[in-house]
Amino acid sequence: MPRPRTQGLYFGENEEAAVRVFLTATTWSEKNKVYNDNLRAPLNKMIDSIIRRYKLYRRNLDFRDIHADTLSFLITKADKFKPEKGKKAYSYFGTICKNYLMGQIMKDQKELKRKISYEDISTSVQERDDMVYHIDDEESNISDFIKIYISQLKVFMSENKLSENENKVGLSLIDVFENFERIFIGGEGNKFNKNVILYHLREMTGLTTKEIRMALRRYKVLYGELISQFRNE
Repeated sequence: MPRPRTQGLYFGENEEAAVRVFLTATTWSEKNKVYNDNLRAPLNKMIDSIIRRYKLYRRNLDFRDIHADTLSFLITKADKFKPEKGKKAYSYFGTICKNYLMGQIMKDQKELKRKISYEDISTSVQERDDMVYHIDDEESNISDFIKIYISQLKVFMSENKLSENENKVGLSLIDVFENFERIFIGGEGNKFNKNVILYHLREMTGLTTKEIRMALRRYKVLYGELISQFRNE
């Protein structure tokens, strides 16, 4: 006789209540506190269980990266949950994670097919330092980089004519990086997942994802230039 399916023991009524508090919180700092205190551990467990149970592993990504990427995506979609419809957050979040992982696996498979045709070019690009943007902890200190980036952001904003949305996003970026140790929950060092940044920018600016991505274009250029300078010092 099959066992009845039950909600995960790690995600019960207390966690369901915490989700409702998270959704009604009016500031990103309040949401961050609720997340850290009540939701981070059960959501980590949920994603861990989904990946292992359904074997949703991704090509060329280790388990920790798959987990972190899925969690970040879930955070950006959490506010879509409507508890008033009588559904459980546990089921909703689990569905979001499974669908996202399956979608990424399908995307990876399509990418693999395309990669075959330009593999030599791709390998060549990856071997060029000038084509790779990253911060190596052995070469530089990420805190120093962030301080410089914040300073350059402020200079950039004061010396350039920006649209209203660009100004909102710029001020929010400064706030995010000034509080990066608290905002980037989990303490993953230099792994600044773009979905986590996007989530906080949406919360602080009130802009749509499309509007934020448009406004970020000029700041991405600044980031790329600074990364290049920082690594060459």
